[in-house]
Amino acid sequence: MNVAPVSVAAEARPAARHRTVAVDVGGIVVGGGAPIVVQSMTNTDTADVASTVKQVAALARTGSELVRITVDRDEAARAVPYIRDALMVKGIEVPLVGDFHYIGHKLLTDHPACAEALAKYRINPGNVGFKDKRDKQFSTIVEIAAKYGKPVRIGANWGSLDQELLTRLMDENSKSDAPLEARAVTREALVQSALISAARAEEIGLGRDRIILSAKVSAVQDLIAVYRDLARRSDYALHLGLTEAGMGSKGIVASSAALGILLQEGIGDTIRYSLTPEPGGDRSLEVRAAQELLQTMGFRTFVPLVAACPGCGRTTSTVFQELARDIQHWITSSMPEWKTRYPGVENLNVAVMGCIVNGPGESKHADIGISLPGTGETPSAPVFIDGEKAMTLKGAGIADEFKTLVNDYIERRFG
Repeated sequence: MNVAPVSVAAEARPAARHRTVAVDVGGIVVGGGAPIVVQSMTNTDTADVASTVKQVAALARTGSELVRITVDRDEAARAVPYIRDALMVKGIEVPLVGDFHYIGHKLLTDHPACAEALAKYRINPGNVGFKDKRDKQFSTIVEIAAKYGKPVRIGANWGSLDQELLTRLMDENSKSDAPLEARAVTREALVQSALISAARAEEIGLGRDRIILSAKVSAVQDLIAVYRDLARRSDYALHLGLTEAGMGSKGIVASSAALGILLQEGIGDTIRYSLTPEPGGDRSLEVRAAQELLQTMGFRTFVPLVAACPGCGRTTSTVFQELARDIQHWITSSMPEWKTRYPGVENLNVAVMGCIVNGPGESKHADIGISLPGTGETPSAPVFIDGEKAMTLKGAGIADEFKTLVNDYIERRFG
């Protein structure tokens, strides 16, 4: 049998990053080749300072490098500087992004302390104003951003698209000799809305190094098409996100599919997972999901990787599952302390495997790994360190003993 030779051109890496203009958002650089930034958004009432501070702090500690808050009325705008100050008292200096719709021009004008405290403004060109008020109100926000040296994200969204622009494009398309489907025209309207608004912002006096674009939709294939077009037609920094992604696994899978493809093609400078939380659920899930996407694709490292097999008929007890869960939770909870004491610890690879089929081999590939024997899983497990079998752990205290070995390894390598 003839086997075709492996092509030397086939590389296991993403495409080169799309070249964009760098934007400084409160000390966090977005675009210009900087590491892809993870961001999130609160769902508290911004006027409730205590609850908003609590959630922003939780998101920042989880790893959100920018946090967006809703600024929808006077009470919320008045609260913004107090939120910033309370976070600084806690030692949290995460840049705050103000999310404005409909009356952003008025809120920023009436509340200069809010305008100053925010690190970035988000403008939706589809609802910044209507008819003859649109240009004036958009200009007001951009002028305030320029006055305070703040960047803006011009965020088009197909749920609130500029209807005048869409109607004009639909009319032009209907008269074309080769009309496009309505969905394609809608995508073009999104792209044009963002680009026309960005050009207008530049005319008013906002530099390209103060503008980030987004054009969000809720369908994966449409999102990919829109951002490919945006990247082809501009060099503005790009914010990626699948809007209204959904709840639970559906939202995570949909966002990962869309963002993963775009990132692999070199498109995107900052990402957000717009996940619907369970009632009373943990908002920081969207931060962890974004981090895990970037880490599994090799763009950034945030926490030590834990490789664990899914289990099968050879792992009929729950010992392996409990061990894997225990080690994963322990590593996650230890990271805040480890980051301060052990620079580079996020690059650690740990394996927790369930049986002898792939367990020893996978454990050898990790920095430190443990492999249980399989069916019944009588607690007797070899441990591999830097590819070599180091010892065998036995008895009921395997989890605690393995944690001690991991701690010792971290101390030796990263201490």
